[in-house]
Amino acid sequence: MSSKKIIASSILTSDFSNLSQQIRSTELGGADWIHCDIMDGKFVPNLSFGPVVVKAVKKITKLPVDVHLMIKDPDVLLENFIEAGANWITVHQEEVVHLNRTLTRIKELGAKAGVAINPSTPIAFLAEVINLVDLVLIMSVNPGFGGQKFIQSSIRKIQELSDLRSRTSLNFLIEVDGGISKNNIKELSDAGCDVFVVGNSIFGQDNITAATIELKNMVV
Repeated sequence: MSSKKIIASSILTSDFSNLSQQIRSTELGGADWIHCDIMDGKFVPNLSFGPVVVKAVKKITKLPVDVHLMIKDPDVLLENFIEAGANWITVHQEEVVHLNRTLTRIKELGAKAGVAINPSTPIAFLAEVINLVDLVLIMSVNPGFGGQKFIQSSIRKIQELSDLRSRTSLNFLIEVDGGISKNNIKELSDAGCDVFVVGNSIFGQDNITAATIELKNMVV
């Protein structure tokens, strides 16, 4: 487990017509990762973007690129996203049939491997792969759209996962995505969260740099 808390700025709610400047603004505020939500309109009811945009992001920033695949059959696109520059690849427990094989493949391709669970999926469903993951992503909203309200029961899941990590002496990161703001980020940190995926609370603000600094300072 890393003692450093990580702000992963999610570009889903950014202004894509000014993406380079928006990413630079969050970098100036101390963002640690750039988070890319990939949606196919099938696994979730929305479309976002694909490897071409991830490749463009990689050219803009030197920060690690964190790619969350909310798509059907992610196995067929693992190489595409890693070649595009993804440093972290997270797939959904609810979608991947042979999860241990997929996580192993991500690592073989040279990226860090993560697994995400939806709000209704128990932590217990990860028991057989928890030793393989570099990261567990707890969805604190139902995936598919930015700007949703935080689901409060996610706090208990973070605590449960943090306790499991302590008991097993594993070193995976705990990431949370959905509805994170200055009103709850400290509580999430105290519960055991390491990586905070923040979209609207950064890119939806008038001053992106100041918004990033404020959130960063709350979890130092």
